[in-house]
Amino acid sequence: MPDLAQQPKAELHLHLEGALEPELMLALAERNGVELPYADERAIRAAYQFNNLQDFLDLYYAGTSVLQTADDFYALTMHYAARAIADGVTHAECFFDPQAHTDRGVPINVVFAGLSKAIDAAREQGLHISLILCFLRHLSEDDALGTLDSALPFREHFIGVGLDSSEVGHPPIKFRRVFDRAAELGLHRVAHAGEEGPPEYVWQALDELGVERIDHGNRALEDEALVARLRRDGIPLTVCPLSNLRLCVVDSLSGHPLRAMLDAGLTVTVNSDDPAYFGGYINDNYRAVQTALDLSERDIATLVDHSLASRFVAEVPGT
Repeated sequence: MPDLAQQPKAELHLHLEGALEPELMLALAERNGVELPYADERAIRAAYQFNNLQDFLDLYYAGTSVLQTADDFYALTMHYAARAIADGVTHAECFFDPQAHTDRGVPINVVFAGLSKAIDAAREQGLHISLILCFLRHLSEDDALGTLDSALPFREHFIGVGLDSSEVGHPPIKFRRVFDRAAELGLHRVAHAGEEGPPEYVWQALDELGVERIDHGNRALEDEALVARLRRDGIPLTVCPLSNLRLCVVDSLSGHPLRAMLDAGLTVTVNSDDPAYFGGYINDNYRAVQTALDLSERDIATLVDHSLASRFVAEVPGT
């Protein structure tokens, strides 16, 4: 089996804003005159002690305040691209949260200008990046609809829509109209479900939103009928082990459900979620579960194969 870093693989659950490393955060804050509540990198990393998803989101949104210009979004994406290429990622379908920026007064065209420039540069280095526009589920569906409409002039730059942010109390069905609109536009659809929310949220994402992949999906294993549905329809699960550990979704990696997902015949993939905050990029996640769950080389190869087979954009040179 070739070295993991040399294996071509896809990353399907990566928030670009979650790749904002402390060094870059501080540099952009200084460049843009943004005052952060942290004196240095050590102080930022000391804040990475999360009891749940909301603890992380509070820090995550504070970090986005330094992203103000097209050059900032370019720098952020190129930082991720360099780490992904080093890990053998040849294709990444990356999330971004326009509402986290437009609500701060950053025009959506500025966001797209920086991201699209970086995507062109990354392609020249061997990494194909496709964008998935995510809606913040703690905001209203009307806000999401307005965001989708504002993004349509840049339709060529994104392939799908997703649903992220605070899960509990914000069921997928809340966003049925905007996902129907996305389907009419021919956009791919994904949603975070079953991370902290119940299995019912996974059902809703499938039946009400028509999603093609489930992001996370850990709690799907609590419902045998749901597991059978996911297996029957070949719905990929974009699992993020180190994220689950840092957000206390699991008590330990040895208790992570990834092994059970594989044993159940599910199309499970490994991803890094918000790697700057959770302590590891994609190969760190592979290695962590390989050790904790005693995964074989065949298991790792299966996970890599699943990642490539679950891409929305499948025809990528070199893979």
